[in-house]
Amino acid sequence: MAADMDSELNQWLDMLRSPEVSDRLVAVKTLQHLGEEATLQPLMTALQDESLAVQKLAVTALWELANPHAVPALLTCLESPDAEIRQEALSALGELVRPDHLLLLLDVLQKDNLNAQISVLTLLRKIHDVQSLPYVLPFFEAEQAGLREAAVTTLRYLNQVERCQPALALMADSDATVRRAAALTLGHLADQQVVGLLCQALTSDDDWQVRRNAAKSLALHASPEALPALTIALEDEHWQVRKFSIQVLQKTPDDRFLPALVKALTDESSDVRRDGAIALGILKNSAALNALQQALDDPDRDVCIYAQRAIQAIQESQQGSAHG
Repeated sequence: MAADMDSELNQWLDMLRSPEVSDRLVAVKTLQHLGEEATLQPLMTALQDESLAVQKLAVTALWELANPHAVPALLTCLESPDAEIRQEALSALGELVRPDHLLLLLDVLQKDNLNAQISVLTLLRKIHDVQSLPYVLPFFEAEQAGLREAAVTTLRYLNQVERCQPALALMADSDATVRRAAALTLGHLADQQVVGLLCQALTSDDDWQVRRNAAKSLALHASPEALPALTIALEDEHWQVRKFSIQVLQKTPDDRFLPALVKALTDESSDVRRDGAIALGILKNSAALNALQQALDDPDRDVCIYAQRAIQAIQESQQGSAHG
């Protein structure tokens, strides 16, 4: 039986050397379906085929084979001039890379190839190893915005990184996509200036996605220092900024924001109305009861549900106070 398998395998390996692209495609496709370990090396060789179609099919076959030994060969595909091959290789590597591939990744990171560098910065997020930090930091000052964005995004996936001064400077980057990524990363850092920088972005950045991401990160920090900035952010023109600003108040409830939260119950966005109801339930201020009663007629079912829960939380709190 094994001899038959070897004979069949050899037949397809011979076809891989055919001058006809169609033959080589059939060979790779068949090797893909065989799924045998013996097909690993031939498929890795096919990555060097002159036909991009053969290369891409070989990447897919190696992905399905799921053998980590294919990682070094697939890493070379990250430098391919073909975007589809690069993307397919990145997807495959995303499932195949292991912590023991770290040095291989760092070697590729130091090559002068933009596509490969961005891909490796993405793959480092799968490994979480703080040893890669010194290799990531130089990209914070890269000329290409895509590299700066990828690097500051990767930073938040690295274990044990609590402070990183160079990351803070990216909140003032000229490129909005970099500032968006930096704003999310600052949610995971503990540098002294972080909350202040996030508040500044929340109230003054001209990109609404930066403002939204700043609010998301401020919710993680849950710092009373952010409260003055929220007064402005709750009036933001974009509903997502208002929504995530209310989520900060869910973490740092403050009675001074009762009027703003009651107003949120009539916001044009159902998400904002729902989060306003949740925040009022956490605040447990009886002055919100009338507004919450009216919210029970909201056209959005979630708003009704959370308004009812907020009413219940306030009433239970009142009963507890009375018994106390």
